[in-house]
Amino acid sequence: IKVKADKEKNMLHITDTGIGMTKEELIKNLGTIAKSGTSEFLNKMTEMQTEGQSTSELIGQFGVGFYSAFLVADKVIVTSKHNSDSQHIWESDSNEFSVIEDPRGNTLGRGSTITLVMKEETSDYLELETIKNLVKKYSQFINFPIYVWSSKTETVEEPVDEEAQDKEDDTDDEEAAVEEEDEEKKPKTKKVEKTVWDWVLMNDIKPIWQRPTKEIEEDEYKSFYKTFSKDSDDPIAHIHFTAEGEVTFRSILFVPNVAPRGLFDEYGTKKTDYIKLFVRRVFITDDFHDMMPKYLNFIKGVVDSDDLPLNVSRETLQQHKLLKVIRKKLVRKTLDMIKKIADEKYDDLFWKEFGTNIKLGVIEDHSNRTRLAKLLRFQSSHNDAKLTSLEQYVERMKEKQDKIYFIAGANRNEVQTSPFVERLLKKGYEVLYLTEPVDEYSIQALPEFDGKRFQNVAKEGLKFEQSEKAKEKHEAMVKEYEPLLTWLKDKALKDKVMVMDQLICS
Repeated sequence: IKVKADKEKNMLHITDTGIGMTKEELIKNLGTIAKSGTSEFLNKMTEMQTEGQSTSELIGQFGVGFYSAFLVADKVIVTSKHNSDSQHIWESDSNEFSVIEDPRGNTLGRGSTITLVMKEETSDYLELETIKNLVKKYSQFINFPIYVWSSKTETVEEPVDEEAQDKEDDTDDEEAAVEEEDEEKKPKTKKVEKTVWDWVLMNDIKPIWQRPTKEIEEDEYKSFYKTFSKDSDDPIAHIHFTAEGEVTFRSILFVPNVAPRGLFDEYGTKKTDYIKLFVRRVFITDDFHDMMPKYLNFIKGVVDSDDLPLNVSRETLQQHKLLKVIRKKLVRKTLDMIKKIADEKYDDLFWKEFGTNIKLGVIEDHSNRTRLAKLLRFQSSHNDAKLTSLEQYVERMKEKQDKIYFIAGANRNEVQTSPFVERLLKKGYEVLYLTEPVDEYSIQALPEFDGKRFQNVAKEGLKFEQSEKAKEKHEAMVKEYEPLLTWLKDKALKDKVMVMDQLICS
C-alpha cells in the first residue's frame, strides 16, 4: 500500500496491489448506498455543511467506511484494474457517480488507487507529518507494508563548473601551477544539500500479540511495551492471552512501573487512553470510559478482535454487547496478572504505586471483591517493616479466634499506642493497622474474608476467649463500679456507658 500527497493538485493518492475491481464491481461496491447508516451519514453531512458547521466531528460516528472519505474530500476517484477487465475510473462527488474506461490504459498492472480531491479546509491532511502520524496511529500493525512518499535532506557531492572556477582562481594560477604538475588531476566537487524523495516504510513493527507466547522472548515484550506506551521504564508485569467463546480476541496487558500522572484526578469521569482497541490489526479507538473499570485505569495494553466490524462507530461500540464480554475477560486476566507478581516486587513496587486502586476495587467491584481482597496489603502489629495480606493474617490467627482485628488511625504510631489495642497485643492477638483514609472503607465493603468477619477494636462489641478467673474478675469490677454507672446513665450518658477491661498500662 502506497500513500502519496500532491499538494499542488490538492490530491491524496492511496494505491494498493490487490485484486482490483471490474467495472461491474465498481458499480456494485461503490455506486450504491446499501449499508444502513450510510444514507443517514450523507444526510447529516449535507445538513451540517448547509449550516456552515465542520463535518470533521462526524468521523467515526456512523461506521460507513468508504463514504466517510467525503468528510475530507469534495471528490473521490477510484482507479482500478482487475485481471478480468480493463482499467476503469469511478468518480463521485457524493451526489452522483460515473464509471468510464481509463483512456490511459493499464497503468496499475493490477490493484486500485483511491484519489481524494481534498476540501479547502482539510488541506492539512496533505502535510507529510500529518499523513505519517495517521498511518502510524491507525495502521501501524497492518500485515501489509504501508509506504509513504517522503522527503529527506541529503548532503551530496556535485561537480564544480570548472570554467567559472578558473575565472575565480586566475590570481592563484601561477602559484598553483607547480603543485598541479605534481598532483594527479581530479574532478572538482562541492557538497550540496538536496531534497530527496523516496518510499518510506511506516509499519515495520509487527503485532507481537498475534504470535504464540512460547515464541516471544521477555525482552521482546519489554521492547514492545516501551514502543507502544512511550514509557522508558520496563513494566512490572504483563499477560499475553487469547480469549475464546462468545467473542474471540487477543490481548497483551501491562502493569506500568510508575503510576500515570494525575491517576486520581477526575476519578471516574476522565477517560483514559491506555487500552487500544484494534479490529483485524486496524486501530479503532482508545476513546473509552469503560473498557476497564475505574480502579484499573492504570493498565496499559492492546485488544485485537476479528469479531467486531471494522466500520463500527465509537457510539455503537460503547453499547456493543461483545464489548461488555471483552471487559469482563480483561478484568479477570488483569487480576490474574497482578496476583502472579512476586511478593517482593508486589510490596515494593506494585502496592506502593497502585495499592489505592486495589482498595477502591474492593469497594466498587462487587463481582470481583473476593479476588481483590486477596490482593490487599495492610500494616500490622506482626511486623513493623513488612506489609501483610489477609491470607497471611488468617494463617497466623490464634486458635478459636473468629475475628480479624483492626484499628484505624492517622498513622502507625497513633494506632499502635492506642489504649484499644493494649489488651489484644498483650494476649498475642495480631491487629491490622489501617492508616490510609480509604482503608476502613475497603474493609467495610468486605463482609468477611475466608469465613472470618472483621472487628474494629475501637468500637463496642469486642469479645474474645476469657478464663473463668478473668470472667469473675470482670464481674467483680462491674459490681464495684455499678453506683457510678447508674449515676452516669441517669445524669448524662444514659445507655452509652459500660465497664471495659481492655487497658493494661494506659
